[in-house]
Amino acid sequence: MKKLILLIIMSCGFYSCSDNILNLSPIDQISEDAVWTDSKLLAAYQTELYNSIQHGFKIHMQSKATDEAFASIDFDIGVIPRGNLNADNVGNVSNEHWTGGGNIYYWNTGFKYIRKINLFLEKMESSTLELNDKARLIAESKFLRAFIYFQFIERFGGVPIVDKTFNLGDEFSFTRNTFDENVAFIESDLNAAIPDLPARYASTDADFGRATADACKALKSRLFLYAASPLFNTTNDRSKWEKARDAAKDLLNSGYSLHPDYTTLFNQPSGSANNEIIFSRQFSSTNSHQNPMNNLGRRYGAYGGWWSSNGPSQNLIDDYDMINGERPFIYSGSGANITKSVNPLSGYDPQNPYSNRDPRLDATVIHNGSQYHGDTFEMWVASDGNTWGYDTYKESGDNPRSNYQLKKFMPDVNTPLSWQYNYTNPWIIFRLGEIYLNYAEASFELGDEATAREYLSKVRDRASVNMPAIPSTVTGEALRQRIYNERRVELAFEEHRYWDVRRWKIAEDVGNRPIYGMDIFKDTNGNLEYVPVLLLKRTFLPKMYLLPIQTSEINKNNGSLSQTPDWQ
Repeated sequence: MKKLILLIIMSCGFYSCSDNILNLSPIDQISEDAVWTDSKLLAAYQTELYNSIQHGFKIHMQSKATDEAFASIDFDIGVIPRGNLNADNVGNVSNEHWTGGGNIYYWNTGFKYIRKINLFLEKMESSTLELNDKARLIAESKFLRAFIYFQFIERFGGVPIVDKTFNLGDEFSFTRNTFDENVAFIESDLNAAIPDLPARYASTDADFGRATADACKALKSRLFLYAASPLFNTTNDRSKWEKARDAAKDLLNSGYSLHPDYTTLFNQPSGSANNEIIFSRQFSSTNSHQNPMNNLGRRYGAYGGWWSSNGPSQNLIDDYDMINGERPFIYSGSGANITKSVNPLSGYDPQNPYSNRDPRLDATVIHNGSQYHGDTFEMWVASDGNTWGYDTYKESGDNPRSNYQLKKFMPDVNTPLSWQYNYTNPWIIFRLGEIYLNYAEASFELGDEATAREYLSKVRDRASVNMPAIPSTVTGEALRQRIYNERRVELAFEEHRYWDVRRWKIAEDVGNRPIYGMDIFKDTNGNLEYVPVLLLKRTFLPKMYLLPIQTSEINKNNGSLSQTPDWQ
């Protein structure tokens, strides 16, 4: 490996660097020996490891593989919603592939970075280089390895634990470790990292976005919640719920607070004051994203019809409470046979469907009549079919067929909407709102319903939301459904829904429910009629709770690596 060539495109991929380490000869290649003997090159190598953390600002967000959104492009509905996923096409369900849902298949990217992290950790063991922050860099790298392994287990269950590097010519065979062995490995890395990390950075600090002890604790909270959930905790082991509860509780009094405004929680530039965010993927003017232009329709210059794939679904809109705290609908049946009727206690008006709803609806979704950037959105079609609003799907393929557009993460009125603008709002990985919900869920499963209601109500009591507390009369299964629904609306489009319905083992119901949009018809008197429209019949098969490993990867390991159960 002495002649290993490293492309140092990585030095500023995630953070900016104070010195331009590329002013070397040759400028595109640096030998391995130079990296491990130069403190600036070594720091650049370690910084690039943060690119292992994916973000959700994609042309095709993960939401399109869930019931949060509808992929409007006919050939791009996706293999997951149609139930066509298999071990040969699963590799396409990654990053920005047209048939994917961003970041879902992570095997290749994850193991690429596992090798890089293991190499770094091995070099640090033998390094004689004087580094003031050596312990911190090692701890950060262990956090990153733990984060990658968490992403593996939520996707595949148990995977091979690889904690050292392998070189060309080495003999090796990878076999899958159990799920519990992976959980223990992740926990071990996090426990090892915490003592050498700062507790936290302020969101305005230049180092915000690097690993902290609190980020490790937040990952523990999510890890143990998943490990306690029905998909992985098949015997409902109470001790696993206790670990999940205690891990969340460890962060409740760490100095974080709910950001008062649910909208600006998500759309302010990296570096803005925000005391809710525990850990996030940061951006800068030289390392920016174009997410707003990927998610808004023709009105603001979307291009070619590609950008309508993240249009929110009617299914999601239906699950926002009324302002009085009542659910708008009562559901019966399940899966493809699900039916709904208006909850008579809610005050819901089918011909005025967005009135008197949970404020998080308007903060998350642009609907007919919404005001955004000084414009009023029009998704109606005239009853005769000859005229229509500018924002309807009939006007342009850039306008989502569901007749909803995504508002969450989108810029405020003071920020331009332009392909030339460098957007830097962060992708939030962990925030206090999730920790409250984790704590509520674990408390409920341990029989502490009062605490579960208390922390659900804290989330709903955010200053800009101010929804009624969950009443003490909501108990048992009804309270569990409240917990599930609160995660759905509070964490919408933040890449939780896909995993939540699987870990709860409810995907055979939710994943088989059809996706709806909303057609709006305007008569000659200007009156509007709202009519839900079926957009997609979905298929979820029991084996889809976990992802298969790509066939080529199985073949590459000469039979030592077993396929995910039920995908053989």
